[in-house]
Amino acid sequence: MTVTTRAIEYEHLGKTFEGVLAWDDVQTGALPAVLIAHAWAGRTENEVEFAKRIAGLGYAGFALDLYGKGIVGASKEENQKLMSPFLEDRGMLQSRLQRIVDVVKDQPEVDSKKIAIMGFCFGGLCALDLARTGAEIRGAASFHGLFNPPGDTQGKKIKAKVIAFHGWDDPMVPPEDVVALGKELTEAGADWQIHAYGGTMHAFTNPEANDPDFGTVYNKTAADRAWTSFQTFLKECFG
Repeated sequence: MTVTTRAIEYEHLGKTFEGVLAWDDVQTGALPAVLIAHAWAGRTENEVEFAKRIAGLGYAGFALDLYGKGIVGASKEENQKLMSPFLEDRGMLQSRLQRIVDVVKDQPEVDSKKIAIMGFCFGGLCALDLARTGAEIRGAASFHGLFNPPGDTQGKKIKAKVIAFHGWDDPMVPPEDVVALGKELTEAGADWQIHAYGGTMHAFTNPEANDPDFGTVYNKTAADRAWTSFQTFLKECFG
């Protein structure tokens, strides 16, 4: 297996962005693709590494960029400043995500009929929001994502399969938000799953997360369980 990567520039609303596509060049033909939506810091090497992991499963992985080429936060304050405009204007976020879907569909390595999205923290919210729009994608997976609804997708049917991997002790997403998400997804007609892990906080897939006072702590057991379940989910989406 030889994982190849290629940087891809794209534009939205007059701004330039740069994502990274990863695929195994031993594979022949167009591949199902998984978009990787980044956490609040922006597209980092962590998302690129996940794109490579996706490529190792036999798909194409695309580490997307929502903030702009080369823009990455370096502190909690910077990260919050970068993320806040998207939380305040979910329509703009959804438009940018759909633009990225269109860009990925145009890549020669990608099967345009088989697209899914995954995301971490803020990226989990992005994955859910893309599904909420009724986008023509196969699946959406949220890893310790934020669940609060956008307020502009009521009445829309969700076409994608949806899965959420959630730490039950995540202070940013209390149990009532989990119940509300299940209700929302049911009303939207989605094929959905929520996997909640006990004794697990926010950012549980990130080995560098070690701030219990902030609520972000790595949990290898939960991360491994989520990754195993995610692989099964992708087989369902692309089967």
